[in-house]
Amino acid sequence: MRAIPTLSVLPALLLAGCAAAPAAGSGLAGTQWMIVKVDGAIPAMPQRASLRFEDERLSANVGCNGIGGDYRVDGSRLVAGPLMATRMFCEGQVWQQEEAVNALLSAAPEIQRSGNAMRLTSGGHSLELALVARS
Repeated sequence: MRAIPTLSVLPALLLAGCAAAPAAGSGLAGTQWMIVKVDGAIPAMPQRASLRFEDERLSANVGCNGIGGDYRVDGSRLVAGPLMATRMFCEGQVWQQEEAVNALLSAAPEIQRSGNAMRLTSGGHSLELALVARS
């Protein structure tokens, strides 16, 4: 008779484990990436162009404003949002690239990953990245 209560808890534990699996199983948590290209162009401020993934949050910077928010991986797509960004005045190429990255991350881009390289594409935008660090 004691086995019945134990067995009734097992499905709940299994479901709880599945709920946490997408972010951890994606291999993105704890990684930092250098942005190599935005829509095929080298970043205007390459020394500051980065994308970082924590457990359930991402942060990006192309050289002017910071962008951040929650994320999850759904199949081969990165689903981010709601995203927040600082709003300092920026102009020129860095502003255009920042707007492209914000639009891309908001559009559930497809993830294509090969070793230490990753490409995100969606909504007419693309982002090419190189792995910098894994914690």
